[in-house]
Amino acid sequence: MTTTDDALSPLVVAVDHVGIAVPDLDEAIRWYGENLGLVAVHTETNTEQGVREAMLGAPGEDTGATKVQLLAPLDENSTIAKFIGRNGPGLQQVAYRVTDVAAAADALRAKGLRLLYDEPRRGTSDSRVNFVHPKDAGGVLVELVEPAAASRP
Repeated sequence: MTTTDDALSPLVVAVDHVGIAVPDLDEAIRWYGENLGLVAVHTETNTEQGVREAMLGAPGEDTGATKVQLLAPLDENSTIAKFIGRNGPGLQQVAYRVTDVAAAADALRAKGLRLLYDEPRRGTSDSRVNFVHPKDAGGVLVELVEPAAASRP
């Protein structure tokens, strides 16, 4: 049960996206388009994270709607390549949109949870991100996403 005095309740505003690790980004974009009708609304290469990525959405959906993020490794040393090597392609993370990623991270640390980064890093479309360690989140990699000011819904 969520209470209004919970430190995260004013910070988490939506499920932002689900991240899916794929070996071939172009093939995955094609599959989601042909089979589910999703369209790539944004693609980029994030060298810091070691991925090529695409955000997919339903045609005509509202700005700020939950997306599917496809993540393909840039090389065999990237985190996504290692994930695919261990687990095969598939669901890699669930991302929650927050109003302030640093404040959300601090609130979670205060609850004893481990975050992967000391400070937020650059994510898709210049968002700011951090991740809750899967061992502290029931085996799920939880991403906290603060959209860039220009792309906030």
